[in-house]
Amino acid sequence: MSGLSAAIRLSHFGFKTLVLERHYRPGGLNSFYKMGGYDLDVGLHAMTNYVNGGPKSAPLNMVCRQLRLSLPEIKLAPQNYSKIVFPGKTITFDNNFDNLAQHVAEGFPAQADNFIKLANIVREFNIMDYSREYVSGREVVSSIITDPLLVEMLFLPLMYYGSSEEDDMEFGQFVVMFRSIFLEGFARPEGGVRRLIKQLVRRIKDGDGKIRLKSGVAKVVMDKGEVRGVVLDDGEEIECGSVISSVGLPETASICPESDSNASPGKLSFMESINILKNRHDEIGEGASIVFFNKNKNFTYRNPDVPVDLDSGVICYPDNFHYEEPTVSGMIRITHMADHRFWLSADEAAYAENKKLWHKRSIDAVKNIAPDLGGDMVFTDVFTPKTIRDFTGHVNGTVYGSPDKMKTGRTPIDGLYVCGTDQGFLGIVGSMISGVMVANDVMKSIQG
Repeated sequence: MSGLSAAIRLSHFGFKTLVLERHYRPGGLNSFYKMGGYDLDVGLHAMTNYVNGGPKSAPLNMVCRQLRLSLPEIKLAPQNYSKIVFPGKTITFDNNFDNLAQHVAEGFPAQADNFIKLANIVREFNIMDYSREYVSGREVVSSIITDPLLVEMLFLPLMYYGSSEEDDMEFGQFVVMFRSIFLEGFARPEGGVRRLIKQLVRRIKDGDGKIRLKSGVAKVVMDKGEVRGVVLDDGEEIECGSVISSVGLPETASICPESDSNASPGKLSFMESINILKNRHDEIGEGASIVFFNKNKNFTYRNPDVPVDLDSGVICYPDNFHYEEPTVSGMIRITHMADHRFWLSADEAAYAENKKLWHKRSIDAVKNIAPDLGGDMVFTDVFTPKTIRDFTGHVNGTVYGSPDKMKTGRTPIDGLYVCGTDQGFLGIVGSMISGVMVANDVMKSIQG
């Protein structure tokens, strides 16, 4: 998404722009495919940063204006509500922050004022200050919210939807995700992510930009410390003066060693199953859009020592959004943290067998949180860290990239930029903002 957005912005202003995509479809981690007669999304549970109208400065409104996208054409359907479920405690939230504040006050009355204080700090925080030093999100939040359980519950959705760091988040990243999920909210495009991707591709072509699929980049060509072009996987050479890489910092260093990146490869990845049921969710007793769950008092967010960590996860019900026309997919997506070492080292036979085994264990693990899915499934597909690695090239099959971010998007190499997760903006809206910001910087550099 970040690369597509950068291309749109550049092509709008007359820059000759080419998008090179290794996959056979655009979109990167957020893409789509068809299997078993079903239209399926990759990556998308819901878009964050949803605002119903809202100020022009709201991230979603701002990026749509910059990319000349039509929000009505994307047809965003807001969530019903979502839940954070821990043993003995549940917090419900929707796209109205006041409702979340009320639920926190009811469940944690001694923390009501502290929670409002935290929200005000988040609102006032300057996320564009790239000079700030690393500060632990857990340390800051725990200094304000004094009930450890509430701290754990707040971090669960924010980490699952946007942390590349084990067991913590840089406070600025916490702010970004808190705003995106709690102060703004969730929505889904009607028809899934393909509706948004098709709009992005159309905008690139409207601006005379070009997209080439199945065209991975093997090398960035350098001359006297400046970018001169790229070499594709098939050996073709393309000359250019600027390259914007959306593959990640460690991955960019692998195709351009001169970039001298010390970014650590990410460790965090997931296993997710897409399950199609005979009936809609509301017919089997679930009205929530997304359920974030943790089975223990403490939330562990790290590369697990087992193939799949079944103690926490996310259950997404794509039917449970306020669409103009009700959907009939009966889809449930279940996501857990997964050990990339196990999945990337398994041989073909063991890999296939373990996907079946851990899918069954996942279904069993959520049976007290989700409706019983046992005899209701008519179709399932499962992806793992290996799937992500194979289709994106991300080291270790990571989703949120390296824990080391390059917030300005500028590398030490003249003409080489990074956008996307390793610039520090996550989620679909964040990725599009990243692409716009880096494209604007490229234009300033070229125009002097």
